[in-house]
Amino acid sequence: MDQNHAAHYAALRARDPRFDGHFFVGVTSTGVYCRPVCRVRMPRPANCRFFPSAAAAEAEGFRPCLRCRPELAPGRSSIDLPSRLAWAAAHRIDAGEADARGLAALAGRLGITDRHLRRLFHDTFGVTPVAYAQTRRLLHAKRLLADTALPLTEVAMAAGFGSLRRFNELVRDRYGLSPTALRRAPGGAGHAAHADGLRFELPWRPPYDWERLMAFLAGRCIAGVEGVAGGRYRRSVHLDGAEGWFELSPAPGRLAVAARVAPTLLPVLPSVLARIGRLCDLACDPGAVAAALGPLAADAPGLRVPGAFDGFEMAVRAVLGQQVTVKFAQVLAGRLAAAYGSPVGTPFPEITRLFPPPDVLAAAEVGELAALGIIRSRAGAVVALAREVAAGRLDLAPAGDPEATMARLRNLPGIGAWTAQYVALRALAWPDAWPAGDAALAKALGAARPCDAQRIADAWRPWRGYATLHLWRRLAEGLPVPAGDRGAATSTGGEA
Repeated sequence: MDQNHAAHYAALRARDPRFDGHFFVGVTSTGVYCRPVCRVRMPRPANCRFFPSAAAAEAEGFRPCLRCRPELAPGRSSIDLPSRLAWAAAHRIDAGEADARGLAALAGRLGITDRHLRRLFHDTFGVTPVAYAQTRRLLHAKRLLADTALPLTEVAMAAGFGSLRRFNELVRDRYGLSPTALRRAPGGAGHAAHADGLRFELPWRPPYDWERLMAFLAGRCIAGVEGVAGGRYRRSVHLDGAEGWFELSPAPGRLAVAARVAPTLLPVLPSVLARIGRLCDLACDPGAVAAALGPLAADAPGLRVPGAFDGFEMAVRAVLGQQVTVKFAQVLAGRLAAAYGSPVGTPFPEITRLFPPPDVLAAAEVGELAALGIIRSRAGAVVALAREVAAGRLDLAPAGDPEATMARLRNLPGIGAWTAQYVALRALAWPDAWPAGDAALAKALGAARPCDAQRIADAWRPWRGYATLHLWRRLAEGLPVPAGDRGAATSTGGEA
């Protein structure tokens, strides 16, 4: 065995959940590929082939394991992969963007040619974007068959297949079973009626600090749009013409988030699940973060960076939060939703409205927003931001080049470096974001100025975003920063 093969086989033998999603193993004696946490009988080393993606395993003729279900593997962060552009493309394909707009349009949104995208993608995932998208559709269909009682026609349409006949043919050809036989296979979560919501599990790599994630989100929930109660997160959703809601909680006895999703969101389900993954930072590798941050993260190794279900909504919230308390920014966001958001039906009495979309706020008058108590300059920034997003000139989904997106943000009136970095941290899923100029971070590090804090933080690259959350956490909990993490801030007279 070569060194890579030996390392992968050792991880497979350990069934260590930290490696789940980092690779897949195809077993030549069975023709099946598995996650490294699969509990089936251990294959011989000579019978194992390792792949960087499920799509690469399927391209070599392997079928997904019905027990460990490769479609449930956690995602990977951009730091885990050699190309952030390829990661961003995969993230958007997972969300169904390629189905809706085509790969050429996807490449254009990432600022590259489709030829360059194909090359980067193959180098990273071992397959073309087309093959990756096809595998994603099939695995999404497999998940719906295993976890819901939806009719086959609805499964086929929701997974992005043009017809039931084509769906049946592809499933038989790739998996050697009919969709009906796949539905009867072991490993599913059950086929309960879905009147009260479609139910799914989204795995994480341990450890996972659910309580602190909920505390962070609870302090920033927009009244009427989202809420946290009893350790559960709930919110309304308006996405590509579909409206609904979802609820998240820890899956009992499982290393996963349990998601209950409104049936009305079935047409956009891949995007909903992908966005939930971002919100909960399910792609994080906590071992890698802990190794980089050392003592700073030692007492809370499962802390995640709270992401954003909707990048535009989060960016508006960030603008409203400039130079005011977290609580007052929360109040202002609630007023904005009450004034401009439309009503939506949910099973939760506290969730009654949708957050206003970019086109609605783009048409708003600055004076109208100022009348809600928003400082006029920030009201103008909200309108300018909404106009850029509504016109398609600013994309706040995970980006291949976060620096370029941050530059576009900084070109808008009223948006500075701190806000741009905060948006990169939570909306663009950039783990190295550092909100420059944050006085609280400088205070936590005992630095005389924010620029001194930034120099100290350079030691935590490329995980400064996680360091940011740990520093904020320590301030909020009244905990000191370990002395070894404070560095020696030296004044040079520069600006932050």
